[in-house]
Amino acid sequence: MTHSTERVALTTTTTAAEADAIADALVDRQLAACVQIVGPITSVYRWGGAVERSEERLLLIKTTAAAYPKVEAAIRELHSYDCPEIVALPIDAGSADYLAWLREQVRGA
Repeated sequence: MTHSTERVALTTTTTAAEADAIADALVDRQLAACVQIVGPITSVYRWGGAVERSEERLLLIKTTAAAYPKVEAAIRELHSYDCPEIVALPIDAGSADYLAWLREQVRGA
């Protein structure tokens, strides 16, 4: 079964405390059904003309397409980075029960 309304949004943070604050806010505001915090991870990227390596936390944010603009706005509001990673990927398929639960939890759209 194909679903096009659910999304997994991704962002990274430097600290566990910032990851916790963003996750708590997204779930509390009912913009996300669940946020998983993975890490620490190592990110390698080019910034300011140099290759950088940072320890970060990865947030996997379960949301909907309708709520995504508010998810992005909340991340920008709460994030310490000048240019935070904020991307969303469609969920093409998944457990019908889980996806129904996800949609029921996200009411902040």
